[in-house]
Amino acid sequence: SDIVAGVLTTRIYTKKAISLFVDIGTNGEVVLGNRDWLVCASSSAGPAFEGSGVKHGMRAGAGAIEKLTVLGDGPIEFKTIGDTRPAGICGSGLLDTLAELFTNGIIDRTGRFKANGDTRLTESDEGLQFQLVPPANDHQEIVITQADINNLVRSKAGVFAAIRVLMESTQTKLEDLEAIYLAGGFGNFLNVRQAVTVGMLPDVPLEKIQFVGNTSIAGAKTVLLSRKALATAEKIAKSMTYFDLMSHPGYMDEFIRATFLPHTDLSLFPSVA
Repeated sequence: SDIVAGVLTTRIYTKKAISLFVDIGTNGEVVLGNRDWLVCASSSAGPAFEGSGVKHGMRAGAGAIEKLTVLGDGPIEFKTIGDTRPAGICGSGLLDTLAELFTNGIIDRTGRFKANGDTRLTESDEGLQFQLVPPANDHQEIVITQADINNLVRSKAGVFAAIRVLMESTQTKLEDLEAIYLAGGFGNFLNVRQAVTVGMLPDVPLEKIQFVGNTSIAGAKTVLLSRKALATAEKIAKSMTYFDLMSHPGYMDEFIRATFLPHTDLSLFPSVA
């Protein structure tokens, strides 16, 4: 139902050119196609980008960090939803965190912390952790742990592997994609550049990538208000060809390759490498 709502909202099913729709939730759900054909798959991405399984992760809401920038070894800049005191990190902030730690050399391509003498990197009972927000009178310390990073890397790898399987199975090339739509409960903002940096989305010109928010809710509202839209949604659901990734011979290989930042094959990410 989530991906049907996404296809309905983005109107992929009406377009001559090929589009890619990606919905990041408990699973990473992917649709590829146009008005003539639609293929879809669901990866076991896990809910890390929804804040679950992350020490200070949370759903998008007041106090959630939605933007974050690491300024070398200086202070970390961030913005919270509602501009209130920080309470945790939502999906867009977690994506920023993963990308910023990587581009600043704090984690390596496997997602492991580097022992580089950074005073923000400390050892806890749970292992290594990096301080994002120091404690203050009105809020707690907010950190990202090695386990958190591992979960985020696995999540993004599952999504990208699903994309690769669908594109290769349909012989779709990057240049064939007119648009990539990224959906999910990330919050009000998402830096699509960061999604490419970590290897979650293909390395295409950024103007082709559009964050479309929570299309599940948007699509549900549409079909509730229109019988015609409901009939269209039913038609979309019947027209999609489903790929079972767990039984697909190439999925696990693609997944393992994608568990690096951005990928084992850097030629797939020329703007990052």
